[in-house]
Amino acid sequence: MTAPASAAEHARHLRSEIQRHDHAYYVLDAPTIPDAEYDKLFRELQALEQQYPDLLTPDSPTQRVGGRPLPQFAPVRHAVPMLSIRTETDTEASGARAFDARVRKELELRETDKAVEYNAELKFDGLAINLRYEDGVLVQAATRGDGETGEDVTQNVRTVRSIPLRLRGVHPPVLEVRGEVYMSRPDFDRYNERQREAGRPALVNPRNGAAGSIRQLDPSLAAQRPLSFFAYGLGETRGWTPPGTHGEMLDELAHYGLPVCEHRAVVAGAQGLIEFHDRIRALRNELPFDIDGVVYKVNSLALQRRLGFATREPRWAVAHKYAPEEAMTTVEEIFVNVGRTGAITPVARLVPVFVGGVTVANVTLHNEDEVRRKDIRVGDTVIVRRAGDVIPEVVAVVPEKRPILAPEFVMPKKCPVCGSAIEKLEGEAIARCTGELFCPAQRKRALQHFASRHALDIEGLGDKIVDQLVDSGLVKTPADLYRLGLDAVANLERMGEKSAANLLEAVEKSKTTTLARFVYALGIRNVGEATAKDLARHFGSLDALMAADAEALQQVADVGPVVAESIRRFFDERHNTDVVKHLRAAGVHWSEGGPARAAASRIAGRTFVLTGTLPSLSRDDAKELIEVRGGKVSGSVSKKTDYVVAGAEPGSKLEKAQALGVSIIDESQLKELLQ
Repeated sequence: MTAPASAAEHARHLRSEIQRHDHAYYVLDAPTIPDAEYDKLFRELQALEQQYPDLLTPDSPTQRVGGRPLPQFAPVRHAVPMLSIRTETDTEASGARAFDARVRKELELRETDKAVEYNAELKFDGLAINLRYEDGVLVQAATRGDGETGEDVTQNVRTVRSIPLRLRGVHPPVLEVRGEVYMSRPDFDRYNERQREAGRPALVNPRNGAAGSIRQLDPSLAAQRPLSFFAYGLGETRGWTPPGTHGEMLDELAHYGLPVCEHRAVVAGAQGLIEFHDRIRALRNELPFDIDGVVYKVNSLALQRRLGFATREPRWAVAHKYAPEEAMTTVEEIFVNVGRTGAITPVARLVPVFVGGVTVANVTLHNEDEVRRKDIRVGDTVIVRRAGDVIPEVVAVVPEKRPILAPEFVMPKKCPVCGSAIEKLEGEAIARCTGELFCPAQRKRALQHFASRHALDIEGLGDKIVDQLVDSGLVKTPADLYRLGLDAVANLERMGEKSAANLLEAVEKSKTTTLARFVYALGIRNVGEATAKDLARHFGSLDALMAADAEALQQVADVGPVVAESIRRFFDERHNTDVVKHLRAAGVHWSEGGPARAAASRIAGRTFVLTGTLPSLSRDDAKELIEVRGGKVSGSVSKKTDYVVAGAEPGSKLEKAQALGVSIIDESQLKELLQ
């Protein structure tokens, strides 16, 4: 039904009023009407849009509630790259002087020339976002990503009430505004309090809360998070002429209804930067949001263009951080964590202390060598700081406060999770649990690797299915995959009987494999795909490989002492050999034959290059068939190439082979050689 003119005009009036009240409340922090009156206007607009769907516009305030969940974020190519700003590591006044000296040198200014004018701002601790307005309406929001390509988070950014869906009083064809989505400390505290009261998980810190909210695939969840925004720069512009200075540009953005932080100043020279840095440092703890420093930018946009960029950083800007905050507390316990890769990490449990804006109770000590270097012991009084205002660390021990007979830290001999031996290879800082296939802490990673394409290649066994199988207790080791029943798999989330049957069929198919794939699937540390093939070719059987000592292992090409020790350590752990035994008992098998078999092959020692698409063999299948018979597959054609296997639409490799006189064969001829 087409809306009458009166309804259309009323809808425009309601949108304008709600946007005005939103700006007053979320940007100016000066509410103009009671909440009940605001809700009444909002419901009236919703009713009009439901009655006349043609009145619904992209900039309507009703579009802030969040749309349908997304399967994934679409990539967005930035028209103007979102480059990072260099960080000045010197947190003292000399850091500001160094930046000013670099700018003056690039501008070829003499000592007698006047001071450079800068715009000094805050360095917000949130998530950088690019807002794209077309004809004054917000059409897209994207994350920084790698600077060239970000992610489309438009639905989630629409839920941030301080971001205008339509610019006020300006509508150029394109105006991209860049800034930071953040969560204020009061909003963070209120949100976490509600979460705890409802028995739901709380957010770790405001920065994670902001970044995690914007990267929620379900916009309705993002809409529940109290987020804010500050604009600080521009991306692509068309049909809009920026003013002459960065400060004036921020003033204009504020005039258009965009929130711009009030804590900014135009200052002259290094002394002006130092005074701003000191002033904000004194104010820092009173701010309602987290910052980790200030940012200096040459104020003149013309001078910014003249200074340009060094690599991927502007010469005209720098982030000047503050020294990390520190506090003293006591070590109550030192325990170890077991990571997904088996890494054993010592962790200090502390008497909780508030430092850098958060309460710190546990601090990683990284590795045994680090604990010994700093000589950290249970009962010690230690100085803790948040390095970079993010990761807590123990800076030092206060020796005079150490209790008598405080024991030195001793790395446990057994994994606290599975009881397997803990070992540290010579030359490595990290100790590891040796129960790779058995250890519950490493279970998910081991299964994901076991099922991966170049291992047992179990199609359909992705990360989410692995998570469910492990979390439900159905699978503890890879051998349990071959004992799964249809009903148990079908009951997993988003599976159903058909998907479960397909997965079990893929599991059954994976029982027939090659020795090289099986060895690679075991996930032995330092044994990649190529090394697994070398081991399979050299030993010919799994039993021979498992029985080989370090000296015998080092007879294999590219296997040195470190790799040999990794292999020997893996098979010396009874938990791992038990899993291997159970896999073989479950029916996982391959054709075995010793080194003589490869030597007897017609292609042993020959070098092949694959090009184009083969009729029935994938590139990986052809490569594996060649290598298992002692051949070698290279990525480029040279005089040492024996055969080029050409399929449909071959590339330049075929032309090079013809020029060098290399034998060119097709798939059928390759199969003939392989027989």
